Amino acid sequence: MGNSYAGQPKSTRFEEVLHSSIEASLRSSSLVPRPIFSQLYLEAEQQLSSLEGGNQADNEEEEEEGESGLERNGPSNPYPLAPPPEGCCTTDGFCQAGKDLRLVSVSSEPLEVPTGFLLVGVKSPSLPDQLLVCAVDKRFLPDDSGHNALLGFSGNCVGCGRTGFCYFTEFSSHINLKLSTQPKKQKHLKYYLVRDAQGALTQGPAICWKGAEFRSRQASASVSSGPVLLPLEGSGPLTAFSSEPGAPGSNPGIPTGAQRAGETTQQPGQGGCTGQFTARPAWLQNRQRQPDVMAHACNPALGRLRQEGILSNSGPPKKRHKGWSPESPWAADAGYAQGSVNRAKYEGVGVACVPQASMVGPASVTFPVVGSGEPVSVPDNLLKICKAKPVIFKGHGNFPYLCGNLNDVVVSPLLYTCYQNSQSISRACEQYGSSAVQPISEEMQLLLTVYYLVQLAADQVPLMEELEQIFLRSWRESHLAEVRQCPQAPLQPYLPAPGPAVPVTSAQLPWLAGLAASSCNESVHVIECAYSLAEGLAEMFRLLVEGKLAKTNYVVIIRACRNAAIDSCIAVTGKYQARILSESLLSPAEYQREVHCELATGKVDSLGAFFSTLCPEGDIDILLDKFHQENQGHISSSLTSMSVTNAAGLEVGGTPVCASECREPRSVWPAQLAVAQKLLSHVCSIADSSTRNLDLGSFEKVDFLVCVPPSEVTFQQTMAHVWRSGVLQELGLEPEPAAGQRLERRVLKLDAEAPATFTAFLQRSRRSPNTLFVLVHDHAHWDLVSSAVHSLYSQSDPCVGLVDKLLNCREVKEAPNIVTLHVTSFPYALQTQHTLVSPYNEVHWPVPYSDGVGLYPESKKYFGLSEFIESTLSGHSLPLLRYDSSFEGMVTALGKRFPRLHSAVIRTLVLVQHYAAALMAVRGLPQMKNHTSVETLEITQNLLNAPKQCPRGHGLMVLLRVPCSPLATVAYERLAHVRARLALEEAFEIILGDPGASITVGKHFVKQLKLWQKIEDAEWRPQTYLELEGLPCILIFSGTDPHGESLPRSLRYCDLRLINASCLARSALEQELGLAAYFVSSEAPEEQAVRSEAPDSDGEKPSSSDNEDEEAGTEACFEAASPERRSPVRRERSCSHDSASSSLSSRVSGEGPRGTGSQGGSSRPHGLCSPPGPMQGEPARSSPPYGPAEEARAPVEKPRPDGVPWAGQRSLQVPAASCSQPASSPSPGAASAGTLVLQASQCSLAKACRQPPVVFLPKLVYDMVTATDSSGLPKAASLLPAPSVMWTSSFRPLLNKTMTSTEQSLYYRRWTVPRPSHMDYGNRAEGRVDGFHPRRLLLSGPPQIGKTGAYLQFLSNLSRMLLRLTEVDVYDEPEINSGPWEEPEWRYTQLSDPWPDLELFRKMPFDYIIHDPKYEDASLICSHHQGIKSKDRGTRRSEDPPARRQTARMRLSKYAAHSTYHHCEQCQHYLGSHLHYQLYESTLHAFAFSYSMLGEEVQLHFIIPKSKEHHFVFSQPGGQLESMRLPLVTDTSQECIKSPTFTPTTGRHEHGLFNLYHAMDGASHLHVLVVKEYEMAIYKKYWPNHIMLVLPSTFNSAGVGAAHFLIKELSYHNLELERSRQEELGIKPQDIWPFIVIADDSCVMWNVVDVDCSGERSREFSWSERNVSLKHIMQHIEASPNITHYALIGLRKWGSRTRGCDVREPFSRCHVHDFILLNVDLTQNVQYNQNRFTCDDVDFNLRVHSAGLLLCRFNRFRVMKKQIAVGGQRAFHITSKVSDSSAAVVPAQYICAPDSKHTFLAAPAQLLLEKFLQHHSHRFFPLSLKNHSHPVLSVDCYLNLGPQISVCYVSSRPHSMNVSCSDLRFSGLLLYLCDSFVGAAFLKQFHFLKGATLCVICQDRNSLRQTVVRLELEDEWQFRLRDEFQTANAKEDRPLFFLTGRHI
Repeated sequence: MGNSYAGQPKSTRFEEVLHSSIEASLRSSSLVPRPIFSQLYLEAEQQLSSLEGGNQADNEEEEEEGESGLERNGPSNPYPLAPPPEGCCTTDGFCQAGKDLRLVSVSSEPLEVPTGFLLVGVKSPSLPDQLLVCAVDKRFLPDDSGHNALLGFSGNCVGCGRTGFCYFTEFSSHINLKLSTQPKKQKHLKYYLVRDAQGALTQGPAICWKGAEFRSRQASASVSSGPVLLPLEGSGPLTAFSSEPGAPGSNPGIPTGAQRAGETTQQPGQGGCTGQFTARPAWLQNRQRQPDVMAHACNPALGRLRQEGILSNSGPPKKRHKGWSPESPWAADAGYAQGSVNRAKYEGVGVACVPQASMVGPASVTFPVVGSGEPVSVPDNLLKICKAKPVIFKGHGNFPYLCGNLNDVVVSPLLYTCYQNSQSISRACEQYGSSAVQPISEEMQLLLTVYYLVQLAADQVPLMEELEQIFLRSWRESHLAEVRQCPQAPLQPYLPAPGPAVPVTSAQLPWLAGLAASSCNESVHVIECAYSLAEGLAEMFRLLVEGKLAKTNYVVIIRACRNAAIDSCIAVTGKYQARILSESLLSPAEYQREVHCELATGKVDSLGAFFSTLCPEGDIDILLDKFHQENQGHISSSLTSMSVTNAAGLEVGGTPVCASECREPRSVWPAQLAVAQKLLSHVCSIADSSTRNLDLGSFEKVDFLVCVPPSEVTFQQTMAHVWRSGVLQELGLEPEPAAGQRLERRVLKLDAEAPATFTAFLQRSRRSPNTLFVLVHDHAHWDLVSSAVHSLYSQSDPCVGLVDKLLNCREVKEAPNIVTLHVTSFPYALQTQHTLVSPYNEVHWPVPYSDGVGLYPESKKYFGLSEFIESTLSGHSLPLLRYDSSFEGMVTALGKRFPRLHSAVIRTLVLVQHYAAALMAVRGLPQMKNHTSVETLEITQNLLNAPKQCPRGHGLMVLLRVPCSPLATVAYERLAHVRARLALEEAFEIILGDPGASITVGKHFVKQLKLWQKIEDAEWRPQTYLELEGLPCILIFSGTDPHGESLPRSLRYCDLRLINASCLARSALEQELGLAAYFVSSEAPEEQAVRSEAPDSDGEKPSSSDNEDEEAGTEACFEAASPERRSPVRRERSCSHDSASSSLSSRVSGEGPRGTGSQGGSSRPHGLCSPPGPMQGEPARSSPPYGPAEEARAPVEKPRPDGVPWAGQRSLQVPAASCSQPASSPSPGAASAGTLVLQASQCSLAKACRQPPVVFLPKLVYDMVTATDSSGLPKAASLLPAPSVMWTSSFRPLLNKTMTSTEQSLYYRRWTVPRPSHMDYGNRAEGRVDGFHPRRLLLSGPPQIGKTGAYLQFLSNLSRMLLRLTEVDVYDEPEINSGPWEEPEWRYTQLSDPWPDLELFRKMPFDYIIHDPKYEDASLICSHHQGIKSKDRGTRRSEDPPARRQTARMRLSKYAAHSTYHHCEQCQHYLGSHLHYQLYESTLHAFAFSYSMLGEEVQLHFIIPKSKEHHFVFSQPGGQLESMRLPLVTDTSQECIKSPTFTPTTGRHEHGLFNLYHAMDGASHLHVLVVKEYEMAIYKKYWPNHIMLVLPSTFNSAGVGAAHFLIKELSYHNLELERSRQEELGIKPQDIWPFIVIADDSCVMWNVVDVDCSGERSREFSWSERNVSLKHIMQHIEASPNITHYALIGLRKWGSRTRGCDVREPFSRCHVHDFILLNVDLTQNVQYNQNRFTCDDVDFNLRVHSAGLLLCRFNRFRVMKKQIAVGGQRAFHITSKVSDSSAAVVPAQYICAPDSKHTFLAAPAQLLLEKFLQHHSHRFFPLSLKNHSHPVLSVDCYLNLGPQISVCYVSSRPHSMNVSCSDLRFSGLLLYLCDSFVGAAFLKQFHFLKGATLCVICQDRNSLRQTVVRLELEDEWQFRLRDEFQTANAKEDRPLFFLTGRHI
């Protein structure tokens, strides 16, 4: 082929041998082909091969002048250098001018680098750990393969600015390298320098100097892997050159350059083209976005070259030439094409001074990626001849230079990237533990490519993902055993690929490829080259020029030799495929620029001229003018008068309004509530984590900021949602619901003015540390560009990078009171390996057919992408998803006729022409039907006819999507002109939807909208698309991407025929199709015709993006008449003027799933991977459910459709225009199940509410969406998820159709990485191991489903929760047994007394009656001077559950005690949660003392943190604990509390209020937690910095009495020790502080009552109550005069119903509870009962009083007790010891007869006794029941006998203070474990009623009998054997025994 005949057979006689040999070789099972196959070639081939190799070696010889050789043979002596000039600097790291060159010093400085120079790091022998910075001409630096570097040197000093160094020797002296060998640039110029994301200069990849280690052929092959460009997504260092250890495919153990050269393949992300192109979905993948300014500003030479289209030379000169300057066209262009191609990868975006050749963008793909060998000239007029630009994909090996007409050809490295990625499969498998396997061979790769191309249809375009899957399947089949070791799911390829058992050799490859291509009818043509690819390309160009490839779509060029690796490339020459592929390589900026250029230069005029020739009647404009002149004046009024007149007149006449205006009340939808609760749960999880990154307890309120894309419509609709949701009022941000003045502070449009507003937001967050700010990033998939490249686009597009600059700034990341919430329907770009969002912080929307069952009403069905795809399947006569074949055919034909016009221009002008012709046809020019398509004609017919079918003139909306703004303007102007000429200005509106502009609507249509919506504001104008509901209009929706604009319910057609079909990733595709997503109303049963309680909404059409929630509430569809119920499965066609209305809706949406389900679990994905929902039933389109946020869709309340039959239901209505009475409803009997009758007047808006819109797609997109693989997964789901990310490897499983949203997220997190331009690209380098931001969440859900309403509801829930966290439920109960208050005759205190007077207080009588409301069920204590008039205090049965105590919700004050959930900066050290305190471990100390009552020595254990050891005395540091330090009575320090505080607790390690830091107002105090041994570990975990007193294990089952007993005895023993210790220091024993505090673990706040006695009369006073610190109360009490004379001091319990009499007496001598100061010295001989579980404090109070000691309660100090639902007494559960017994144990079963077979209980005997007596004591004391005048005599103890029995307490101790009982006759006697003080004589002084009962309780039966004998009880009491009982304990549990008797 070509001009070379070397290697051809000697004569044609070998032809038969050749074919026979090929056939035999193919049939043979041998691994080696037959020898004759190799004999077909002559020696010439070998000679040429060796000659080629020799030439290559000669050409490279000059470049490698021996760095390695010099090192081997170099001199051993120091290299003689010229002495430095006198007086210059010789310091290492500085130049001779004294300027610092070290990288660490100049990394952040701006450096001036001339054009054509690069910053390079120099290695200095004297500074091995430093790099010196210099600027080097890039022509003298090599490319990745070590080639194409000019000999010599040219560099500048960046320190002093000196330029013109032409010799490296001279330069090395200037920068003080001080070398010992000859200076060589190859040895010392080591690294490229790049700018990181922060703009700092850092070390980049190694410079690839060609040495022995780089001579492999793979290295030269990797040259073409360099990116032809580095577009916006590629700006910044690529992954392969990143210094991060986590870069995909990088090996930390191998130098970067060596790794690239030594490996035959690269992981995706390695190398330039890999990093750029592997993320593309196909050969038709979208090129990266880039503003126009970059292409010219960064590389002017490239712009010139694209205009000139020629190269003057075939390659750069090998030596320096004077005429070859960096400014010359070839210098820039060739340098770019060969060397700077790859250097572009590491020219950082921050280096503005470096010529950004890499930034030019995808336009540079029109260049050869790399060239080698002889150049190939591109023929002139190639585009004109071929009608399309051929696209050449570089494959294996070297690619030749191209010169000449380069504008007519496109070269891409995509295929090379695909080949390289498939080579990484084996290494990926090895990483999973599989044995080393060989990758798929290059020959097999190419052969499989040919097979793939052969099977493509004529209208198909190759997809790179499909080819990768074919490679992977072939490799897996050939290495089945090894692959089984890889834990990956089986892959499903798109097509069966051949897997030959024998490897393909390079000699066999051309013939096998030719055989494969022989069956495709010339679609694939194979060209074999003998010498290089150059001759094959030349041959291809020749055939193209000669027209011999007219039927060929793909040309495969192969150069295969037996002794060398293959070279290959594939050219796409098919007109359809080449156009799509070439246009797909344009970035959005280039696409817009090219379209603008074609429009500005008039290139489209030729297309317009062609259109005029198509119409036989003449030019369309001429026809329009003629029509306008003939019909001017009388058509406009006749056409529009009916709808306008009806709209105004019928309402006045009293006729019914349009049925579509009847709406239901709005409400929040259950799914929105569920999602809001999930978000709240995730926030709580963040707060509950051990990292404590969010302290919810420190926040008092919620504020928020919603960030939306720069769309005025989105901005306005979001503000309306926020305002109507009421969230501002609920959060307290808007006191008056008047004008929303503060709305703009809560919604931020990310435009040029956004930084100022965002700065104000940050300032508010800093000023309000107690406010939790939620930063909502709505439409979060938009603008993920890193702010590092923002400066490059600041002029062309100031919004680029704004999201990263604002939301990812350091202030937001570090602010502890800012939570960021990303909200999007397409989260894929936020689910990469570098994402900031933890997978545990993702919330996915529940889907109705999975975990959302029950969250969606049965009358609603979400209609999303999967449902649209389902409508294309069989059973649907008119699918909702369609393509226009006639339109596509015309576009294809015009594309061939006008090859130089962009297809977007052609498609737009053709579609506009179709609309114009259709409008003309509908208006009375039927001949124009032949010049439009059926689909376009259907759209225009329904657009014009819809207002005629509604009494109010409601019409439908047609969405015409034109992504290119200039083309949108053209379409708008053309359609407006056609409308004007057809006199349709008042028939329908044409709206140009520009994201940056507000909506412009004509006055006539504004008047109609105001009339429909009942708006009286004269200045009102629609600001959102939702307010256009019912308006007949064509909305020309422009902009590259939708920005979250919501569309109204009247949307009927989504015309997406103009979307860029060649540049779609999955997110872009789903975003476009998401415009049509809808909630439709399915049939409602008859019984639902009345308003139900289900959440309803007004049902505006939801948002077209995640911004709006427009989303969704649920509303039932109601009928005015009794609708006929039909089977939900039956489908029927209907007849209508709307060809797609009833017939489509009857086949689209079915009834939602029935039943209820859990709200938890992971959601199904909402995109292409989601399985379609149930498709049963007759669909009816409706609005989505509507939460509070959705109320913004309409300015006023609108009626809901009423009286409108369901789709498919037979119904007749009288036209409202012809009748003045309401339309009659059809009777059920009039309907026929089999037929449908056209309704005379059916509002299009009402119909639109019950059916989704019809969507028209380009054919290519339609095929991509509807095609599925073998698993049913749509082909589009396997596309790259987003343009800003790329795949990590081809070795990845396919997405599965059954994957949930969570599983999809994990899939993308595993297999995608962000591109360098992505804002998350540098996340892994921030120092955190996981890289996740702790306060960042992601909410994803289908478009238009209700996400805005969900997150606004979340804000409300969060605010309520924070309010709840700052509040607490405290007991709020009035004191019991108080009775009417009477003025006492004698006053013991004055109103203003701060402390009690001791002498007067001694005279005050003791109040025996219990007033604490928690003892409402306790027995009343009687005395001689007190009585209770209540006749019946207890009516509740024992089996009844305890009554709920009254509580009040109180706001926590700054002096409150807190649980473990409170975290703030002030008390971190107190809690010990700070890292500084966690370093110190607590120590365990034993403390023993003896106590005679226990009969043995008691050993307690203290856990003392290091920070609290100063409170104790040790024998030596770290030695034996001796005592706990006690202060002196005379100490008056205001910064400490003298009394140690003991808090017994059980089961409340989380909820107990042990954090007293704020309560003590920071004062020093000693706080000891008293815990049981088995709870020690858990309490220590939650309270690491608290002192703990651990009770002995024998008390594990004891009650609170044991804790109180041990606390008191320990404290007294410690008091004695302290007295002895301090007596040695000269301190008197009585001066040691004797008080301790025993506090409940539920005391939360303390109040003080201030009394004002300034009234006119002495008895008048006023009072107020305020919250104070516990420090204030303690210091006030501790300062009381004569305080050591009081035994117990307590506080009053708080209650809201405080009376004046309650505060009149400042002090009382009565019972004290909950929070007491105990004088352990005075109460030395009074003990707590260690056996008690309940009422132990009452029992102890009575003992203290009977001992003659004083109890004082400060009535004006009040303690609040928090209601805690866990722990405490609730920790004791009484259960049966029989494990299989499930019956509940009632109190009557707590006792039994001795020796009976009663079921024993697993509970302490004392607890059973107390509980039994509380509920069933009337069995022992029947005469005492409700007999308060004859109480039960209780000796030495108080036991609760229930509220209906009163007791009289007496003490048997000598000299005790007892009540006078001489006039009392008791109804019973209770003797509980009585000791020796109780004797017979003592009992004989009391009198009992006849028949009174006795109960004696002892430890065992023997003691019971001895007590009866000792007390001579049988003299007055009668006993029976059956009156003996015991607690229901087993013998080993030591039960208590009872003996009862009757008084004789």
